[in-house]
Amino acid sequence: MRFLEAVTTGYEYQGFWGSFWDIIWWFLAVFVFFAYLFALFAIIGDLFRDRKLNGWWKAVWILFLIFVPFLTALIYLIARGKGMAERSAATARQMQEAQDAYIKQVASSSPSEEIAKAKALLDAGTITPEEYEAIKAKALG
Repeated sequence: MRFLEAVTTGYEYQGFWGSFWDIIWWFLAVFVFFAYLFALFAIIGDLFRDRKLNGWWKAVWILFLIFVPFLTALIYLIARGKGMAERSAATARQMQEAQDAYIKQVASSSPSEEIAKAKALLDAGTITPEEYEAIKAKALG
């Protein structure tokens, strides 16, 4: 019993919510952990996005990420960070171009197509003749 008395420091642990600084350190640790996970998944995504890197080198990077994760992530970001940003920007640019092309394809229909659709709606009784004339006038400009 005397050994335990000699070891005690006088600090009584009050549980997780007992100290304001315990909470601050806990939130900081959680933030750092999620930031690390974000960086790790960004690196893995970049590895698979890179078409110039050989498959064997990708496997080596993944192995090092598993066994020496923090050091490997740091080295990857330093060594390949610029290329990572360029590949990410190129992917974003390709996605934006594909989206713009899709919007142009969907939005651009000829006036004759619009009038034909309106005529089909008129024949089905969905719209009135006045609405048909309005759609026709709008399509013809």
